[in-house]
Amino acid sequence: MAATLLTSSFIAVRAPVRSTGFRGKVSNGCRVTAKAGNWFPGSDTPEYLENVPGSYGFDPFGLGQVPSNLQRFQEAELVHCRWAMLGAAGALAPELLGFGDWYSAPQWAITGGTPTWFGIPVPFNLSTLIAIEVVALAGAEVQRNAEPDPEKRKYPGGAFDPVGLSKDGKSLESLKLKEIKNGRLAMLACVGFLAAHAATGKAPLEALGAHLANPWGVNFATNGVSVPGL
Repeated sequence: MAATLLTSSFIAVRAPVRSTGFRGKVSNGCRVTAKAGNWFPGSDTPEYLENVPGSYGFDPFGLGQVPSNLQRFQEAELVHCRWAMLGAAGALAPELLGFGDWYSAPQWAITGGTPTWFGIPVPFNLSTLIAIEVVALAGAEVQRNAEPDPEKRKYPGGAFDPVGLSKDGKSLESLKLKEIKNGRLAMLACVGFLAAHAATGKAPLEALGAHLANPWGVNFATNGVSVPGL
């Protein structure tokens, strides 16, 4: 949410500009430049957040003042953002392609059925799948935690950048900002998918279709849960 609050954090007044002699082009003597990005109007960006992508000066409790803590928070947020983007895409893709919905997908583990991947049976039982995931994730985390460079821990590049998008420094900074914005939106989306299903029992696209068909009759205020008493 903080990423959407693009407000001025300071104004700089430059020296008066002399008149050019043409009445239609006379300056009023001031030129105002604004720094976009503070989450709260008029607030200052803490020095330790100046070069943090997508920070918008948001740290009301000063939790990032300790460099090691700030590094850990950045890394944790990026990891959660990336998982959320995968999760949001994974929740929408099966429903969009006609393979059911995200909340029915893991039911096989409870009912004893056969797992499938986009309709294709997977020849592994639950124990085998858990073992594969544990080994794969543990291996990735061991490699990441062994990296001493804090920037490479967050943005490894190399095999994770097969088309070389990070070679241009200016482009890389823009991509970092886009990633964190999309990741935060994806985290909100995943919470929304879970909340919508808890309230209505519907999958995301099904709930969206019902809302578009009757916006005033099908919304958060009419599901009987989000707004008590309605």
